[in-house]
Amino acid sequence: MTPARGYNPEAPEAPMQERSPPNRLIHEQSPYLLQHAHNPVDWHPWGEEAFLRAQEEEKPIFLSIGYSACHWCHVMEEESFADPQVAKLLNDVFVCVKVDREERPDIDQVYMAAAHALTGGGGWPLTIFMTADKKPFFAASYIPKESRYGMTGLLDLIPRISKIWRTRREELEGAGGQVLQVLQSAAKTPREEGELTEAVLDEAYDTYFRIFDGENGGFGDAPRFPTPHNLIFLLRYGNRTGKEPAYTMVEKTLHAMRRGGIFDQIGWGFHRYSTDAEWFVPHFEKMLYDQALLVMAYTEAYLATGREEFARTARETIAYVLREMADPEGGFYSAVDADSEGEEGKFYLWTKDEILEVLGDEDGERFSRIFNVMEPGNYREQPDGRKTGKNILRLRRPLASRAHEFATSEDDLLWFVEEGRQKLLAARQKRVRPAMDDKILTDWNALMIAALAKAARAFDDPGYLAAAEKAAGFILTRLRGQDGRLLHRYRNGEAGLTATLDDYAFMIWALVEVYSASFSPGYLRTAVDLSHDLIAHYQDDRRGGFFFVPDDTDLPLRQKPIYDGAIPSGNSVAMYALFVLGRMTANLELEETANRIRTAFAETVSETPAACSHFLTGLEFMLGPSFEVIISGVPGAEDTKAMIGAIRSHYAPEAVVIFRPSDEEEPEITRIAGFTRDIVTIGGKATAYVCTNYACDIPTTDPDEMVRLVRSTGRSPEPIA
Repeated sequence: MTPARGYNPEAPEAPMQERSPPNRLIHEQSPYLLQHAHNPVDWHPWGEEAFLRAQEEEKPIFLSIGYSACHWCHVMEEESFADPQVAKLLNDVFVCVKVDREERPDIDQVYMAAAHALTGGGGWPLTIFMTADKKPFFAASYIPKESRYGMTGLLDLIPRISKIWRTRREELEGAGGQVLQVLQSAAKTPREEGELTEAVLDEAYDTYFRIFDGENGGFGDAPRFPTPHNLIFLLRYGNRTGKEPAYTMVEKTLHAMRRGGIFDQIGWGFHRYSTDAEWFVPHFEKMLYDQALLVMAYTEAYLATGREEFARTARETIAYVLREMADPEGGFYSAVDADSEGEEGKFYLWTKDEILEVLGDEDGERFSRIFNVMEPGNYREQPDGRKTGKNILRLRRPLASRAHEFATSEDDLLWFVEEGRQKLLAARQKRVRPAMDDKILTDWNALMIAALAKAARAFDDPGYLAAAEKAAGFILTRLRGQDGRLLHRYRNGEAGLTATLDDYAFMIWALVEVYSASFSPGYLRTAVDLSHDLIAHYQDDRRGGFFFVPDDTDLPLRQKPIYDGAIPSGNSVAMYALFVLGRMTANLELEETANRIRTAFAETVSETPAACSHFLTGLEFMLGPSFEVIISGVPGAEDTKAMIGAIRSHYAPEAVVIFRPSDEEEPEITRIAGFTRDIVTIGGKATAYVCTNYACDIPTTDPDEMVRLVRSTGRSPEPIA
């Protein structure tokens, strides 16, 4: 038996006599590493001790990278790393190093690139064999214990590698060196700066249009990942160009995800991805970054379209995060496991009898019809063709269209569903819960802070702003070193690990969003301070752009990521956040730094623009027209609230808003954004100045006129089915 995965106070501990003595991972903070702390494998955390030992004992390194919510990581641990026979082989041949990819995305990024170079693919768990000087010569993902189905198992693979290491070590070392050379060459951006125009935005739109699934929403083939940054790009592109299909693709995808099994219909929040094209059968883990980015997408979609379902989904997702993933001190936990009691999805699945038992026969039958619950089950057939009896809850059609089916009103049907949902949620809370990975990561928390701040503005919800400010305060007090530089991970009162580009870029973005929701100038000041740290330690002064790791890294390679994955790339977010921050503070240095990112990656982005959607969102803002809206008024006055509310209720992603209190002679904002110093009210009324590149139109005291001056191409689309 293995220790409980992650943090799960309800999970029983394995009996001590069945567990191996603790290895070096017992002193780590990562729940994923602690999961392996009683393996018979002699694990080391990444660090100097492991590599010195490998040099002294002339052994290669066995590097295993995974994360706590990874199903196949659990399988490999239970099957191999907890097995004494495999452990003995590993300990005899290798120095074994275990890495949590969420704690050390810098390590993961380097060796995932190595895996792609060596095999053409990758995935987690990631298995790397490398030399003591960190040169990789073998890569794989999941490896079974024993050989089967054409896959070589560890029991066969390790002796082969051992023989080659003893007899042909120079070949392996040479191969590892070549891999690093290839990666170092690929990490370089061109010396020549390039330029990008609106044509690259059109090309990305055309790509999305071509691969869009008009029946189910989403793009490309299964499995289906949410990729909210693609949807946000399409919303902004559609808003600027007026091209209706951009909105249609977004709306259909967001509707399909909300109604599908990828959305937890009982507890809310989104699972990681759908294994099929219909958003029906999810991989059940829940990640903080997915919740954050999807809140942003649904919030922007609500502002752009007025669809109440989008607002409700954003609110439900926030409610889930605040209920399940929030640390009492303010930060947010990283992930919830897909498995419980050794079975993927068990916590989330229902038999029809279970629903009838909780809701009663009549209401249970009705609820089951609404959510596609069947007696034989709708989830996964057994090998012999029998159904499991278990169901994933989903809505095949929107509730609004089904009221007539049950001879009731839409409001009554919504009330019935909500009452049943709450009863089922209460019953589900009594089950053994999936493990929570309770480490707090700066970059993922920053995404959630930004999402909460956006939602606070859109829904005029001070509770969301309070949560965003509490989390921002947590990061800025608990996850900064004595030198003021950010740190990456916090758990059990201990902060540590060097920050990455993502930590800085995402946090700068978050602070800009929190300022936009609170108008507290200190957030802008801190964002500028973090920008200086980012430029000082991460910038490529020769070629532009930012390295993922700082100048004092211990890794053999510094990469400059630009392609989006599950989260946007750090360079894309940095470009957008620094340009917006530069506009808000009239800081030309920040704008120029953002522009250097744009030109440095122009050639790469132009080759595959649809793979860089967040970069394109930033590019669209930079190409313009964009606007600076400076509002002056008495804080809290009705006319001031009307002016601020007008711009917040309008979908204007091309505008930044700065507030100058008129009841102070020299408010703090004038020391951060000097151009606001001369902004005054007209006739004592709240006044808006709408500017482009700091050239302003005639100020107005009319909220509607202010919105008109923000020359948006936004439109009100017709409802789609």
